[in-house]
Amino acid sequence: MTTQASAPPSTKSQALRSYDVADFPALTGLEEEWRFTPLKRLRGLVGGDLAATGTVRHEYGELPSGVTVTRIAKDDPRVGSVLTPVDRVSALAYGGAADALLVQVAPDAVVDAPVRLRVVGDGADGVALGHTFVEVGRFAEVTVVVEHLGSATLADNVEVSVADGAKLNLVTVADWAADAVQAQHLKVKLGRDATVSHIQVSLGGDLVRQNTSVEYTGRGGEAELYGVYFADGGQHLEHRQLVDHNVPDCRSYVGYRGALQGDDAHTVWVGDVLIRAEATGTDTYEINRNLLLSDGARADSVPNLEIETGEIAGAGHASATGRFDDEQLFYLMARGIPEGEARRLVVRGFFAELINKIPVEELRERLGDAIEARLAKAGA
Repeated sequence: MTTQASAPPSTKSQALRSYDVADFPALTGLEEEWRFTPLKRLRGLVGGDLAATGTVRHEYGELPSGVTVTRIAKDDPRVGSVLTPVDRVSALAYGGAADALLVQVAPDAVVDAPVRLRVVGDGADGVALGHTFVEVGRFAEVTVVVEHLGSATLADNVEVSVADGAKLNLVTVADWAADAVQAQHLKVKLGRDATVSHIQVSLGGDLVRQNTSVEYTGRGGEAELYGVYFADGGQHLEHRQLVDHNVPDCRSYVGYRGALQGDDAHTVWVGDVLIRAEATGTDTYEINRNLLLSDGARADSVPNLEIETGEIAGAGHASATGRFDDEQLFYLMARGIPEGEARRLVVRGFFAELINKIPVEELRERLGDAIEARLAKAGA
């Protein structure tokens, strides 16, 4: 199934969406959506017909009451009901994944313990293709944590359905080995008065490109998208969001923060918010902040607002990229704190607000320690 305007798209609402990879032309790197991405480092993910010769495995422990994890066939009606691929790699993953992993939360279930899922790569040789469907029933409340570990070359799609009145805290962590490559599209569909808080953490991997989008199906939906990323020398970490306000009286907030250190560390953040003509009463804001810790690092930050109605509650965006604040460093050192420790305190404070939103204490502490270890490695 394909939806495409006859003329080149002039708005995000006209962008090509298709399950068929043949509908997407071969990538050249000149496309607006791909101009920041080093295509050669995506290995086989931008090729023609992908054969899934690589593997990833899914691990999880005892599941809380009200939660099930199963495999479903590609012809299950849920697969593709939330996400229609918007780029070639996503379409390749959709067509090539053998089946889908279903994480299902029963209606009315209030799940106290987090659902922990690990996606573990067994090697970067060969391409792995994946598909995950997270289904949160009406009026359910749950926290789901998905961690990506090991080594892999992975293209995957994640569909998230949050039914009317449900609340989902979703934490995704890309803590891959240094040689891993991932291109992911995660799509959330929110029901009436449904809420999602998604916290995306990117630390590991050679190249990680994550595309996150949100769509509303009823009034009162709320989406909060947060991101924490830290790029070391040579890493490419790319985050793209599209919040599609397509019904009235919904809310969104996007806040991403990144730090970069080392030669050729490169991050990309592109935040798109589309407010359609029918989406009156929308309230939205997006902000990206980047902290450059050394020379040779580059952060690209592109916030975009597309507004088709003047009857909104509010809309705004901001972006800031700057070097380490020497005044903060001097303030701490003047009080007897050694320079290395002072630098770590400043960076940890930069991330603290977002890391504290992660509703799993053990994970908060581990991520904080990982950031400090990177600073220590650089001699901070």
